[in-house]
Amino acid sequence: MDYKWKTQKYKNYFIIFIAQLFLATIFFSLYNSANRSLVGSEFSYSSIHQETANNTKIILVWTWPFGDVFPLNECPPYTDISGCFYTANRSLYSSADAIVMHHRDVCNSRKQLPQMPRPPNQYWVWFNLESPSHSPNLNFMDDLINLTMSYRADSDIFSPYGWLDPNTEDDTFQIPPKTKLVAWAISNWNPSSKRVQYYEELKKFLSIDIYGRQHLPLPRNEHQQTLSQYKFYLAFENSIHEDYITEKLWKNSLSFGCVPIVLGTTRKNYERFIPKDSFIHVDDFSSAEELAKYILKLDRDEKAYQQYFSWRSRLHSFGSTNWQTHYCRVCKALKEAPAHITISKLGEWYK
Repeated sequence: MDYKWKTQKYKNYFIIFIAQLFLATIFFSLYNSANRSLVGSEFSYSSIHQETANNTKIILVWTWPFGDVFPLNECPPYTDISGCFYTANRSLYSSADAIVMHHRDVCNSRKQLPQMPRPPNQYWVWFNLESPSHSPNLNFMDDLINLTMSYRADSDIFSPYGWLDPNTEDDTFQIPPKTKLVAWAISNWNPSSKRVQYYEELKKFLSIDIYGRQHLPLPRNEHQQTLSQYKFYLAFENSIHEDYITEKLWKNSLSFGCVPIVLGTTRKNYERFIPKDSFIHVDDFSSAEELAKYILKLDRDEKAYQQYFSWRSRLHSFGSTNWQTHYCRVCKALKEAPAHITISKLGEWYK
């Protein structure tokens, strides 16, 4: 009787052990699946080690920019990420060839930077699309950064808000039907800013429809439908710095078929990136009143207005950038990176 009881007892232990092993396997699988779903289309961990043995470059996304999660290892066709593997898994820090740090997500405290010992020859990539006026605590990055990535043309990794490409036979452009004159979409209304003060003068002489916070509503899915109805768009930047030419020009103006009226860096600087006859610069006029007179003149002269679209027969604009567009540039730059050097004074360069 005692022998049978012990046998049954061991059977029960064995069944419990198998059940626990089964549950542990399920939980481990779910955990790995959840981790992979957070970082997009990543390889399995075993394939990571296999790939790194074949000189694959591991690129660690240290923080999601502004908390926006996006698929990794899914890049536009014009970028070549062969030989690279992107991950957001910080446990791979010691194996990473490069760390990409978005400035606004790590600039508040040094504790937001990696705290572990830095592997030899690991590249730290500083990524920032904000202007120097909106980039605090640049001194945090002194003697830490190896590669810069920004809208600045002299960055190690040039990552603009938009660009122009030559037309192919399939590229055609037609001016959208125009029923309205001037539009401006603005989310950060600062009465003391140069752009708002210029607007206050300009509106005395012509009608301007303003969209955004505290103004006319502009749902995200109706940007193109709404703005393309206007002949002109106020592409006024929030600060004035070299090469700082944002989606206000590339997307809201050029992509939507409006003539941009720009306030920002110099005309000469704009002409490095777009044709001189594709935009109107506020600096070309002695006053807001003179600019208003010119806009009204173009409104009456359709032929003269259409001259601002003549460049479209040769070029087309690309202004629909996203996080993948920017991060996918790191792979090629990393494979072609010069000798491992450190930028001593990032703030002195980025001003």
